[in-house]
Order: sequence, then C-alpha cells, then structure tokens
Amino acid sequence: MHKIGYLILIFLFALATSCSVTKSIPANDALYNSATIKLRPADSSSKLHNKDLVAELNSLLRPVPNASFLGIKYKLLIYNLAGTPTGKGIRYWAKNKLGEPPVLASSVNITKNSGILQNRLENRGYFGATVAADSVTKKQQFFVTYTANITTQYTLQTVTFKTDSSAVGLAIQKTREATLLQPGKAYDLDIIKAERERIDAALKEEGFFYFNPDFIIVNIDSALGNHTVNLYLTLKKETPAKAKKSYSINDVIVYADYNLENDTASIHAKEQATRFNNFYIFDPEKKFNPKVFTRTLVFKPGDVYNRAAHNQSLNRLVSLGMYKFVRARFQEVDTMPGSHLNALYYLTPKQKKSLRLEVSALTKSNNSSGGEVSLNWLNRNFLKGAELFTVKVFGGLQKQVAAQQPTISTNRLGIEANLIVPRILAPFKFTTNSNYVPQTKSTLGYEIFQRNTQYTLSSAKASFGYIWKESAQKEHQLDIISLNLVQPRAITPEFQAQLDTNITLARSIEKQFIIGSNYNFNYNSQVTPNNKRNNFYFNGNLDMSGNLYGLLSGADVQAGKERTIFGLPFSQYVRTEIDVRYYLKTGPKNLLATRLLAGLGYAYGNSVSLPFVKAFFAGGTNDIRAFRARALGPGSYYAGNAAVLGFLPDQPGDIKLELNTEYRAKLFSFLYGAAFIDAGNTWLLREDAQRPGGKITNAFLNDIAVGAGLGLRVDVGFFVVRLDAAIPIRKPYVTGSKWVFNAIDFGNEDWRQQNLILNLAIGYPF
Repeated sequence: MHKIGYLILIFLFALATSCSVTKSIPANDALYNSATIKLRPADSSSKLHNKDLVAELNSLLRPVPNASFLGIKYKLLIYNLAGTPTGKGIRYWAKNKLGEPPVLASSVNITKNSGILQNRLENRGYFGATVAADSVTKKQQFFVTYTANITTQYTLQTVTFKTDSSAVGLAIQKTREATLLQPGKAYDLDIIKAERERIDAALKEEGFFYFNPDFIIVNIDSALGNHTVNLYLTLKKETPAKAKKSYSINDVIVYADYNLENDTASIHAKEQATRFNNFYIFDPEKKFNPKVFTRTLVFKPGDVYNRAAHNQSLNRLVSLGMYKFVRARFQEVDTMPGSHLNALYYLTPKQKKSLRLEVSALTKSNNSSGGEVSLNWLNRNFLKGAELFTVKVFGGLQKQVAAQQPTISTNRLGIEANLIVPRILAPFKFTTNSNYVPQTKSTLGYEIFQRNTQYTLSSAKASFGYIWKESAQKEHQLDIISLNLVQPRAITPEFQAQLDTNITLARSIEKQFIIGSNYNFNYNSQVTPNNKRNNFYFNGNLDMSGNLYGLLSGADVQAGKERTIFGLPFSQYVRTEIDVRYYLKTGPKNLLATRLLAGLGYAYGNSVSLPFVKAFFAGGTNDIRAFRARALGPGSYYAGNAAVLGFLPDQPGDIKLELNTEYRAKLFSFLYGAAFIDAGNTWLLREDAQRPGGKITNAFLNDIAVGAGLGLRVDVGFFVVRLDAAIPIRKPYVTGSKWVFNAIDFGNEDWRQQNLILNLAIGYPF
C-alpha cells in the first residue's frame, strides 16, 4: 500500500509541475520541450557511430530547451513560482538567479537548424546527406524531430603535397611525415583545418614568421565513384613574398619599465639603452639587474625565429612574478640585407611593495572556534633581480568549550620570512629548457603556541631548497636542508601528571629536532583549464631526517646510544606519502572525484617513533569526514568519545591508507550538491601498550573505517564554502560486526551527538 501511495504522489507531482511550467506561455505560442535527432542510413548495411554523431549534432541545435532533471524543468518551475517580484528581494533573486524564463517555440528556426545539421554532416564526409524536420505541439508543449538521411561516409584515398622548390615549399614537404591526413581515414573538415594549423606551426619553428594557415589550399577530388576522395595540398598563388622567407633575430630590445599610459618606449632611441650581452635594455632608473633578462629570454641575436622560443620567453617573464603586463613584438628590419627581425619586449611592472591584512574565522568539529589575523608584506624586486621577499606576522586565538569541562584556549603568535630567487643558487651550473624560471627558496620562521591551561611550545624552522617546473602540470621541489626545532615550555603540574601516564599525549609536545632533506613531485592536469573527460592529480613526497649523521655516529637509542647535535637529540626517520586523484566528468557540471592516499613512515636509529609533526592522522574535514579530526585509529584502538570527554589527544600513526569517492553535481546557479564515501585508517609499525590494536597486522582490512554523507558547496569560481554532513557506517573499534547500519537512528539525540559530524570548510576536500 505504501508503494502505491508513493507512486500516486509522484504522478500527481509530475502532473502539477507539467501544468505549472506552461502557465506563463502566451496563448498563441508553446513551450519548446525538446528536440530529437534520428539517423537513417541510405544503405541499410551501413554502420553508423550513432551515439557520438547524434551527440555532436544535438550540440548544434539552438535554442537549448529549459534545463530539466528527471523530466522536470526545475529552473522554469522556480521562475514561474517566483511570480512577479515587487522589489529586489528573495523572490527577485530566485527568479533571476535560480530560475530561467521559458524557451518558446516561436524562437526555434527549424529551417536554419536543419541547414546547420546538413552542413555538419557534409563536413564529416557524409556527402549528399539531407535533413528533414517534423514538429508537433501537445498541451502547449512543442516537440521537434530532425531526421538525417545519411549516405556512406567518404574516406581518403591519397594525400598529395604539391609544393615548389622554394624555401617554404621544401619546408612544407619536410612536415609530411607528421601529417594528420592518413589514407583510409574518414574525410573530416576539422582534421583538414587542423592539418593546415599543424603545417603553420611547423613552419613557425623554422623562421617563417609571416606565414599563416590561410596560405595553404586543400583541393578535393571526389569524382572517383567509390566513396573515396583524393586531397591535394598546395600553396596559394597570392602568398606574400615575406611569408615565404625564414627570418632570424637581429636585436633584442627590452623595455624593462614600460608604461602603458605614456607609451614610454616611443621616447627612447636605441642609443639610450644599456647594452648588456648583446641585449639592449631600456631602464633609465636602473630598477632591474640586466642579468634577469639575459637569463630569462631565450632569443639571442642571430637565432632563427621560432614560436617555441617566442612563447618560452613570454612564459618565463610572466613566471618572474614582478610584471603586470608582458608583450612581445617582432619588427621586420628593412635597413640591412637578408631577412631579419628585431625582438621587442614591453614589460610593465607590478607595484614593487605591498602590505596586506588578512582576518579569518574558524570552527572545528571538536567544539572549538576562533580567529586569526595576519599581516603580510612583500617586495617583488628585493635585490633588483626579481627576488620575491615576503614577511608574514600572524596571531590567533581559539577556544574549545565542552560540557562539564574547563574552557581551553589556545594562542599562537609567529613570524615567517621567505626569499625566492629566480635562479638556482648552487656551486654547479643548472640549465633548463622549461617555460618556467627555476627558483631557490629560503625560509625562516618562529612560532609560539600556548594552551593556557596546559603548556607552551616554541618552534623555529629554517629551510633551503629549489623549485623547478618541467611544464605547467609538473613541478619539483627539493629542500636540500630543512631544520625544525620544537621546545616545550611552561608545562603545568596538572598537565605534566597526564604526560607521565600517557605516552601518546607526551609525544605530541615533546622536544623535537628535525634535520634532513625532502623531495616533492606534483602533477596536476587541471592547472590549465580543459574540457577533458578524464583528469589526474599526483603528489609524491619523500622526507628523510638524520639519516647520514645517524649512520656515521652509530646512533641506536634502543641500545642506549642516543646521539645529539648541539646538545639536542635529533630525529631519524624515512617517510613517504602519495596522493593520487582521478576526476571523471559525467556531464557539463557533474563530476566524480576519487582520491587514494597512502603513507609510510619508519623511525630508527636515534628515534623510536616519528616526530609528532611528521606522523599520519585520520579523520576531519578533508579526510574521513564521519570521524572527528585526527581522532580515528590507529587500527582498532578507540580513545573515547570527544563529545563526552571534551578533550582527546590526536592519534598519530606510522602508516596511512585512505580512499575517498565523491560525486559532485550542480543543483542551480552557484549551488552544488555532493554525495561521498570515505574509507581508511592509520596503523602503527610497533606495539603501543597504551593503544592496543594499533599495530598493523595481516588482517588490517578489518580495521578500515567507512563513513558516508551528503554535502552542499557554494562555488562562485574563485571561492568555495563547503558544508558536509557525515555519519560512520563502519567502526573498526566496535566489538562484533563492524558495520553499524542497524544502529543508525537520526531521531535519537544521543546518537546524533555521537555520530553525526558536520564539517564546515573552505574549498573542496580534494
């Protein structure tokens, strides 16, 4: 009976919405409901790639009907329900931001659409194809059917390059091996256009600066009678003489402090420039070291012009970070014999110094809230060599309030300075053909962290290393030396008593001295926007500390041979972590995102465990969202309920394994919905008597925690606010069955308090 009732409700709802979407349609018009495309092959034995071809043809039809979901035109429904707003209130916002006006039948030009479809079929090699259209109106809704009568698709029989023996003709002939036009392949006008672009790109690499694809003509011979064509690529007779010449670089002229408004380049003469390594640099106020340009620009006088070097120079100038506008112009030299170009670069600097104040507020799932203020100062040309120098001073306050527990407040105050030099500072020469300038980065920082009822930590850090990019998608970072010193201070007697009985808690604030190196590789196919169906992300990290010194000094803390540096015991470990993500587009605004995280850290020699700041943790807003931040694991160990106890120490591990899957779909305007499942945990490599069940075993899969939930995202492009609600569906620490579906009870307040986790965050989780 219940099922029948649901079906009746669904039927009535569908009936009501179908009526409401047409209520604003004029009496002499109709709502454009949909268009259907049918393919009818002339030869019944012909094989058509129906799905892809129909999708391509559908994308050409205009206008596009109102958006629908499960057959309901929800945006039009919102538009009609909003009525006629009297002001710019919520109804106005709903009507104009969430809704959309009806697409009327009177706006559909069937004849034009039929012609567009027929033209596309011809371009795809279906010569002689015709398109007929039929329409029908039912209950003031307009439906169109386009029927395409398809001929056999033509294929290429031969492809001939018919060029002369001139320099450009011979250069075109040299490109034949890489041609996109292959005998036996289907005729396709887009591929023919791409072939002309390919030839032009190849010629640009050989100095033919003034050539363009329109100078190439493709003649078609389709009179063979067997559904094949012959193609002949020739050079247009009207091709200008200079388009047939290969040019080399004469002078490289840089306007290093160019002003767009005053066009300062026009008032300079070549004699006023500073000549440096055969470059002419206009920089009257000597703001920039000329070496910046000789290191950055690829072109040198005498080089043959090529587009790769052209683009590479522009990318490198932009990657310096100190220019607001970068423009290149190539000027033909007519005062000397031969074919030469002057390369002129117009560079408009950004403001050299800036000061920015940032204020942020936060809430966490452990009943804490607070805020942070930071003051950021930067200098984009610190030593006149495009060095970026930044100083950040920050301070924050966070309070945690729990029932029947004293209020705990944490304060942090610190300073951090970074110097990024746009070259590799090393005793050896480093060269790269990348479009990006390699960098040397140095960092110094100091921070005081105070928990008012318990302790104070002071930490100092320093690092020196390199950053370089192979491409926009691939980046390497190598820290040659990285130092981190953490010192506990002002520990209260009450908290010291807890530390004496809780090793895990003691480790979180113990004295730590980390000295080592680390390497990070990052690949992200989405750095540059693309419409690919599949995208990937990979981040791999290798972190080592105390390895060489520990080996040479014979450090072995378990054998009583603890070694020190400057009187401090140093950490000795190897740690690696990978983060792999796969993004699958399932629609124009829908996405399936999957992430795999895996990490392993091994402490040895001078250490028995990883430093707390290098350990792995599970749970939280960007992790397994159904479990509280850093409170899950290790293994089947359970520290207790934070909602009841008020405060729990973080639970560090040596191994981490996590898998996340999230489906993201656009609801309307800038509001997106999500459904997700998170699974994983952390484990220990060694037994911990105070955390039983934490060590990894062959049955580690039985320790996997699983959570699921729903979320909303407000995505305005440059800023994303996220709210996720998650519940655990598998708890590794419960006895008996780990799956807890039967225990789910949203109506029970105690269950909600212990299991329903709300995560408010900025940005996507991955």
